[in-house]
Amino acid sequence: MITSKNLFINREISWLEFNERVLEEANDPNVPLIERIRFLGIFSNNLDEFYRVRYATVKRIAVSTNSGKKLFKDRTAKELLNDITIKATDLQQKSFLTLTNIIKLLEKDKIYFVDELKIKFNHRQFINNYFFEIISPAIDVIILNKNKKFPKFKENLSFLLIRIILENNDVQNAIIRFPRNLDRFVILPSDSKEQNIIMIDDIIRFHLKDIFKIFNPKLIEANMVKASRDAELDFDDDISKSYLDKIAQSVKERSSADPVRFVYDSEIKLETLNFLLNKMGINNETDSIIPGGKYHNRRDYMSFPNLNNSLVYETMPPLNVKGFSHSDNTFDKLKKKDFMIHTPYHKFSYLISFLMKSSIDPKVKKISITIYRLSKLSKVASALINAARNGKKVVVQIELQARFDESANIRYAKEMQSQGIKLIFGSPNLKVHSKICLIERLENGNLKKYGFISTGNFNESTAKIYTDLTLFTSNVKILDEVSNVFNFFNANYKKYIFKNLIVSPINTETNIKKLINNEIVNAKNGNEAWIKIKINNITSYSLIRSLYNASRAGVKIQMIVRGICCLIPGHKSMSENIKVISIVDRFLEHTRFMIFNNNNDNKVFISSADWMTRNLDNRVEVTCPILQEDLKKEILDIFNIYWSDNIKARLVNNNSKSQSKSLKSFRSQQKMYNYYLNKIEGL
Repeated sequence: MITSKNLFINREISWLEFNERVLEEANDPNVPLIERIRFLGIFSNNLDEFYRVRYATVKRIAVSTNSGKKLFKDRTAKELLNDITIKATDLQQKSFLTLTNIIKLLEKDKIYFVDELKIKFNHRQFINNYFFEIISPAIDVIILNKNKKFPKFKENLSFLLIRIILENNDVQNAIIRFPRNLDRFVILPSDSKEQNIIMIDDIIRFHLKDIFKIFNPKLIEANMVKASRDAELDFDDDISKSYLDKIAQSVKERSSADPVRFVYDSEIKLETLNFLLNKMGINNETDSIIPGGKYHNRRDYMSFPNLNNSLVYETMPPLNVKGFSHSDNTFDKLKKKDFMIHTPYHKFSYLISFLMKSSIDPKVKKISITIYRLSKLSKVASALINAARNGKKVVVQIELQARFDESANIRYAKEMQSQGIKLIFGSPNLKVHSKICLIERLENGNLKKYGFISTGNFNESTAKIYTDLTLFTSNVKILDEVSNVFNFFNANYKKYIFKNLIVSPINTETNIKKLINNEIVNAKNGNEAWIKIKINNITSYSLIRSLYNASRAGVKIQMIVRGICCLIPGHKSMSENIKVISIVDRFLEHTRFMIFNNNNDNKVFISSADWMTRNLDNRVEVTCPILQEDLKKEILDIFNIYWSDNIKARLVNNNSKSQSKSLKSFRSQQKMYNYYLNKIEGL
């Protein structure tokens, strides 16, 4: 029997199940070996962020006055923290076994990990030079004692805990923090087909006696430890500070935030471990304390070097869009029809090229754009600065609270401000997550609008690995409303009417429910009724209930949800007409779109928003209708290609781990690339 207690899956547990799917890629023998070790890095990086954000949020409740409140399924915050730790510890142990297996397989391809105990004589000179010339000047070595406070470090803290036994048998503790600006992996010189690689951790271990020579040590022990801190930003109320300064200060203060996870080498001596736990203020009840292996901070495996081209994915060079050339006059092209790029299958350079053309076009008078995450060396930022230098009015809504990218955005914000670009920072309580750009061009005495709307960030680095859709258009109905979104940033107390765009926090939830209810009416009238949704996460109980109602009415619902899914599909009398899959493959699935049958006159939308309360109520998001028939068909094709996947698709919140296998294998991302390749070739 379905009751109110089992309508939903807990979001934290659902997220951990998503990360388990990432770990499955690291275990998949069909994934190239070096890509498997990189998936292990992605798994570790995901887990770091989970602890710094989600676990930290639950911990805040656990230590608050509401600590006894039942959060979900009769669980208190403390009980949920315990459930998370059990699940995360299990995944951590699986990941250790995965790494061990991958290392053995690499050896079959003559790639060997060398530690401090296996350094060959012919490598010693190279390693000594590397340590003294590159590592030694960059490491932090801090001596600890009982009365000294533990040092503050930015972000995640990963270090070697050193225990020095002195000649008189006294114990001296110290920590060595790894330099973040150095590659973790060092390829050793080789004159054969055999390749050796050593981690800087082990180069440091090899030189411990050199580092602590002044102590005349009798024995030195080194164990790796990693701590994750709460990543929430806290703001002060000093009205004399600018919003930019407040964000910068909050980011800086993360170094003193409460720890939430502590991972340690299980070989560490108990006395040394207790000394450190006490020093760092680790709480056994609310902090996740996890025994691990010799090496931590495995997110660095994301950058594992390419030692053999046969052990990585085959390249997929990004493609052109048929009929949409870089050499064309983009403005003339967009007057005739809309175009859409689907990165990374298509070239992200279309977007940069359009901005660069606009930056030097004498007719362009104004460029307005939202920025959430920029790459480290952003060509988008360069194009905007170039436009300002050429006398264009440039307005940039830059989100300073883009989690873990705050520092980079602050740096770019200051640079843009110095070049005369007008910056809009929005409200501290309302993140701007929409991906929109408006270009105003003087034509025949009138301002003509052009622009683009995307599901993803205007970031050339992530565009190589994230799937996203970007619509280029000159449609006045859409762009007039995009202009109103920028007006909303400046005056969000005013009322704005959106008849075409769906905009959070104004009308997203209401409009999605209307679209769902329309399908319910069609189903009850005996007409074909279905919904196809592709998003990253769904946690909104309100929208889930609407989907349950649609399922009961006979609406067929297909959902592709990459990450968190609090919805339970396939339950009789509740969700038997709902099926949910998740796709994890070489590219991160990031496109968000929805298609409603609408009595066979399909309504199609792309969106920056997930179906989460934060995206509906606490962010500025833009969902844009696709009005051109060929692009509507393309998005339907995209969905159907993904839905046919029987290699990388997993059933979500279902006992079965993967889609049923047909006789012919179908891997959606490869098929997607072939789909666009065939379009160019006219097949």
